[in-house]
Amino acid sequence: MKPINKMKIEFWSISANESFARVVAASFAAQLNPSINILADIRTAVSEAVTNAILHGYPDEQGIVQMECTLYPEHIEIVIQDFGKGIDDIEKARIPLYTSRPELERSGMGFTVMETFMDSLEVQSEPNKGTKVIMTKRLI
Repeated sequence: MKPINKMKIEFWSISANESFARVVAASFAAQLNPSINILADIRTAVSEAVTNAILHGYPDEQGIVQMECTLYPEHIEIVIQDFGKGIDDIEKARIPLYTSRPELERSGMGFTVMETFMDSLEVQSEPNKGTKVIMTKRLI
């Protein structure tokens, strides 16, 4: 299916940019006039993906997070990518309540939340090269 619009942004891996990213993604998706519930789902999933990139991709340094959104006639694809630490074991990281940083008192539900609020979720990662999260959501 041919895209009807596309955008890409990058920002520093600081917590203030999590809210920025979720607003940008939802605003971009709004072009197809989805329901408020769908926009809320997108904001939630993007918030989780960007937070993971910030906290786990760059635990000891600041780096770049990229977000690319592609709008299709009936859905949106959102790609969140960092170029940091990467994930050693993706399957383990996707287990509910698992966290690689228990000292942060995080719930370990990031991937579960993304899967719950989006229609599809794919995670690609390579240690010391970063992580890419690809999510899609039907808009109509």
